[in-house]
Amino acid sequence: MSKNVNPYKDSDLSKKEQVAQMFNTISGNYDNLNRMISLGTDQGWRRKVLRMVSETNPSSILDIATGTGDMAIYLSKTNAKKIVGLDLSQGMLDVGIEKIKALKLDHQIEMVLGDSENLPFEDNSFDAITVGFGIRNFEDLEKGLSEILRVLKPNGIFIILETSVPTKFPFKQGYNFYTKSIVPFMGKLFSKDQKAYAYLSESAKNFPFGEELNNILKKIGFKNVKHLPQTMGVATIYTSSK
Repeated sequence: MSKNVNPYKDSDLSKKEQVAQMFNTISGNYDNLNRMISLGTDQGWRRKVLRMVSETNPSSILDIATGTGDMAIYLSKTNAKKIVGLDLSQGMLDVGIEKIKALKLDHQIEMVLGDSENLPFEDNSFDAITVGFGIRNFEDLEKGLSEILRVLKPNGIFIILETSVPTKFPFKQGYNFYTKSIVPFMGKLFSKDQKAYAYLSESAKNFPFGEELNNILKKIGFKNVKHLPQTMGVATIYTSSK
């Protein structure tokens, strides 16, 4: 399993509470800084997730750790009747609600404050569930995945998009330099919470990826588990079903 990494090492709050506090603090400039840090490549990865979900023709979709709603907005192109974006951070949700209103998607997308490890939904509620760049923020990964399995319909699709670590030279060395030096520097330059972007880099490096995460998904009970590395391995898309 991954080493336990929290946003604020000197805080007595739980990881869950720290993550909510961190994203509330950086919500105002999160979208722009995130685009800058990923050099815009995250948009292409989200489009791939959209294509995978679209192929299953879902009627209902849950996007966990939705943040400001980027993934939920992409998923509106599936023509699903119901899309729920869930997040721990009200600050991030507030930004997302305004984006969704501006795009006139509020009839299709509902933003909900909630805990990924205690989902406020009935068993077998959603045809598709996605988590984009949020699974590493779970306090108890296996509990969160068990909850996702519970609310996913039989034969439903579950897709994770998450950062990962390149394993081949010179991409591994370049990635380590970029995440250790450049990302925290950009966060310090443009964010009022300098620790937040240091945490995002550190948590990405310490989170299980590839076959290690596949094995955790299989242990929880997911089927047809596979992973698809993206952009030399700096991110990975994981697909599975119930």
